[in-house]
Amino acid sequence: MGRTLLVDLGNTRMKWAWLSSIWGVGRMQAAAHAGWQAKDFARALQALRPTDRVMAVSVAASGVQRAFVAAIRERCGRAPQWLRSEQSAAGVRNGYREPWRLGADRWAALLGARSVQRDVLVVDVGTAVTIDLLGAGGRHLGGAILAGEALMVSSLLAGTGGIRRRAARDRPRSRGLFAQSTREAIEAGAQHALRASVEAAVVAATHRLGRPPQLWLTGGGVTTLRRVLSIDHEWRPALVLEGLAVFLHHEFAGGERKT
Repeated sequence: MGRTLLVDLGNTRMKWAWLSSIWGVGRMQAAAHAGWQAKDFARALQALRPTDRVMAVSVAASGVQRAFVAAIRERCGRAPQWLRSEQSAAGVRNGYREPWRLGADRWAALLGARSVQRDVLVVDVGTAVTIDLLGAGGRHLGGAILAGEALMVSSLLAGTGGIRRRAARDRPRSRGLFAQSTREAIEAGAQHALRASVEAAVVAATHRLGRPPQLWLTGGGVTTLRRVLSIDHEWRPALVLEGLAVFLHHEFAGGERKT
């Protein structure tokens, strides 16, 4: 019987790990996929064998996704299985009015968070930052999307000529909120905007639930946020992959019950 590779194909990075024998996630690997073609994906995933299968979730651009699929077909002889957002799965009920509009990576993270059966506020920090609230009963109570730190900085530089000229001459040195150069001020503003958004989300979630939720952070851009965040949180770098494992576990259990 072949193995199963779990893949999270994001906007800028790919993360992957093997599904373990106890429906967990093995050691995660990650790589930026900018400019990758099918041969590059095939090289990164060269451990795949024809008997293996791939379970994936993607928010990447269509061209990136096509290159990824071509690589999987080359190594395994078949396309990957994709996780899609749906109305309910693995004990989680989608809170969107149109469930299919919820990003599949967000859906996977919610499936992963369901494992603790507690209120969890999931914050995924990447090119974009997503915030989703999952109630202890498995109901997704909605979420928010905002630009990630790098996107905030690049947008401000692209849209403001005067700031761009001043920032180009700066050499950032400090990391405090009250910066002493334009570039530092831009970065500090982005970092603390994310911090304020997350902390406000915790307050709003506590008001909604009547109790504070657990705060889980994931995503490749989480390092700076963790440094400035002043509230307790848990770092779950492989949460999306954990959600894929949860989905497969429930899919397998459902198949066994039907036979």
